[in-house]
Amino acid sequence: MERDVAWKKYNEARLAELERLAADYIEFISENKTERECAAAAIALAEEAGYRSLDEAVREGRALVPGDKVWACDHGKAVILVQLGSEPLSMGANILGAHIDSPRLDVKQNPLYESNGFAFLDTHYYGGIKNYQWVTLPLALHGVIAKKDGSVVEVRLGEDPSDPVFCVTDLLPHLGNQQMGKKASEVVEGEALDVLVGNQPLRSEAAADKAEGADDAPAEGAEEKEPVKARILSLLAEAYGIDEEDFLSAEIEVVPAGRARECGFDRSLVLGYGQDDRVCAYTSLAAQLALADEVPSRTAVCVLVDKEEIGSVGATGMASQFFENTMAEVMALAGEEGALALRRGLRASRMLSSDVSAGFDPAYASVFETKNTAFLGRGLVFNKYTGSRGKSGSNDASAEYVARVRRVMDDAGVAFQTAELGRVDAGGGGTIAYLPAKYGMDVIDSGVAVLSMHAPWEVTSKADIYEARRGYEAFLRNA
Repeated sequence: MERDVAWKKYNEARLAELERLAADYIEFISENKTERECAAAAIALAEEAGYRSLDEAVREGRALVPGDKVWACDHGKAVILVQLGSEPLSMGANILGAHIDSPRLDVKQNPLYESNGFAFLDTHYYGGIKNYQWVTLPLALHGVIAKKDGSVVEVRLGEDPSDPVFCVTDLLPHLGNQQMGKKASEVVEGEALDVLVGNQPLRSEAAADKAEGADDAPAEGAEEKEPVKARILSLLAEAYGIDEEDFLSAEIEVVPAGRARECGFDRSLVLGYGQDDRVCAYTSLAAQLALADEVPSRTAVCVLVDKEEIGSVGATGMASQFFENTMAEVMALAGEEGALALRRGLRASRMLSSDVSAGFDPAYASVFETKNTAFLGRGLVFNKYTGSRGKSGSNDASAEYVARVRRVMDDAGVAFQTAELGRVDAGGGGTIAYLPAKYGMDVIDSGVAVLSMHAPWEVTSKADIYEARRGYEAFLRNA
């Protein structure tokens, strides 16, 4: 049952539509490289489309009616959009879910140190990465620094062409015999992923006077013991008004610097950071907003959560109460208050848990089983199950639900394919799917095929991005 290449079915109008979506997508992932940035951008787009704050509706006690559109945000890192349908919410909703966090390096709480004339930021990697892929790349810093007075300073450095960038150093091959003999997992250890941030010492008054030949220049002992670190702190104080203690309450993420780009002579691919899982998050968001001002029969919901890469934990992950609490608030304002109505609504809902799939890579063909593998350019991917070994950690969608999803996609003319995550026992992985499935709702994994998943730069097909956007909209309207 080999699926045809999606590119073959496009006319000029469809190709133009595909390119517009790809351009918007490239812009989105280039500008939004953290979960905070993605959440803020999603809310801004939603408000442009007429969504209003759920918190405001709750404070005002404003009733919600079919067609109303509200958004909710949790700690600035997770977002839920809801567009009420004509049917009661207790009869269920059509839900798109994706995550907006990506593998990266996180700056530690006590990070800045000097060693042999260099200043570094100590980091702790986040999510599943291959450490050696993060050396010698231009890196940028994104995040926030919360100060004791309650103010929050935003940091974004390394993206503008005039900005400096940062890097993790590597050993030259001339001296790398011992390093090259190590296993790939040991070539660069996690504690070695420290980011180089400076080399110039602070010019003390003593050094300045000595350079100018002053007779009363202070003694050498008056100079800073760690002059490079001191200079970095002086620059941070000047630019952001912070001191070293403020790192204790900072969330600074180290990500690849630079914009996503079209890839290939034919420009058919996208190369960019964080496409796991922002390719699914953006297309889900675009599909939700495409409903415009219509009143769908079933309520449409888009869930964009944090922390999937480390187990969906914490206040902003799918395992939190954010989703359930938000749906309870919406149902109460829609006149369907009560725990039983909420339970009924969640059980009757249907969801696409949207996360990327491992795209077939001919350079590593041995880890794939080609009959059940996702190929770039063949459309939206559905994974009946993920997991590892004996499907451990997987949500395994029912045959009846798979049939329903097939019908929705075929009726809308959406190119899709089915896949597993590589050969049996080759590895494995999980998604957020098993978490909403605990309510008894139907959930299936879906998404876009990716090459070089979890690498600093990942590859997707424009055709798959386009089919995902079309498939998600079809699901919201017709599931």
